[in-house]
Amino acid sequence: MSVVAGTRPLLDGAALDRAPSVPRDGLAPALDVVDLVREFSRRKATPVRALDGMSLHVPQGEVHGLLGPNGAGKTTLVKILSTVLLPTTGYARICGHDVVTEARAVRPLIGVVFGGDRGLYSRLSGRQNLEFWAAVQQVPAKALRERCAGLLDRLGLSSAADRRVETYSRGMRQRLHLARGLVADARVLFLDEPTMGMDPVAAREFRVLIGELRGEGRTIVIATHDMAEAEALCDRVSFVRGGKVIDTRSPRALADLAASARGVEIDGPDAVTLGALRALPGVRSVDGDAEVSRVWVHNEESVHDVLRLLLDRGLTSVRTMRPTLEDLYLGLIGDRGLEV
Repeated sequence: MSVVAGTRPLLDGAALDRAPSVPRDGLAPALDVVDLVREFSRRKATPVRALDGMSLHVPQGEVHGLLGPNGAGKTTLVKILSTVLLPTTGYARICGHDVVTEARAVRPLIGVVFGGDRGLYSRLSGRQNLEFWAAVQQVPAKALRERCAGLLDRLGLSSAADRRVETYSRGMRQRLHLARGLVADARVLFLDEPTMGMDPVAAREFRVLIGELRGEGRTIVIATHDMAEAEALCDRVSFVRGGKVIDTRSPRALADLAASARGVEIDGPDAVTLGALRALPGVRSVDGDAEVSRVWVHNEESVHDVLRLLLDRGLTSVRTMRPTLEDLYLGLIGDRGLEV
């Protein structure tokens, strides 16, 4: 796969002249993304559009989740916001600075944690890794060692600081990645699947740390497909599908939506019955299979209509239910099974 040559996006005059939106407190938003498109070209094939007109607005000091399946465009967005990739069209700003024309101003403001083994040198110690990245990010020499030591201590890596990274567990590597993201004292921190590989204790400690960073006024953007993680950490969550943001809500609003929605679970419905259920005015969706199906409805009156139809057809093995947050996630994102 080859990448489309990066050039300054071709925008209309109004878009080019548009000033960053500034809220009443005088602070430009941490993220201001408008109609962002990113295409990747392949030989003798139609270009793949990883971002398809994505727009997103995140105020400073918020923990914001990007929730979606693999391939939804989350990582591509983070790479553009961190000046690693250029957009094809559209624009994005970090704290009022354009990520293309003001990349040098953007880079000192951000920290990026991609996770996995990317960006770590396994034959160096944790301390050497962190000091190297601090030097790359131009942390002043007088503050470098003290800052690195403080981060290693804060993230529980002091005792392993002088061991080679190749001896670290996956959870320890994730914590070292987080230290790397913080070493330049970033105002906006991007985390891509940050708790991947962490055990439950380490994941809980990580969530506490995110709360501390929020308390320091930092903006944190977490790209994940873990609904529980987004619910536990985020002030708001944006659902991403097909390179677009399809909805943005707070976890509490999602929980309220789950509490207001109703469903009916049915054992052994036939195809004719499922078709009749789909035709009812108050039915939102019908999913499942011939063994167990679930009918989601808009209100309590629609539940009565569904139960009446089922009883008329002799189906009595039914249960009323409320959707979980995972059900709402699948309803918005779509159940893609093992598709990548």
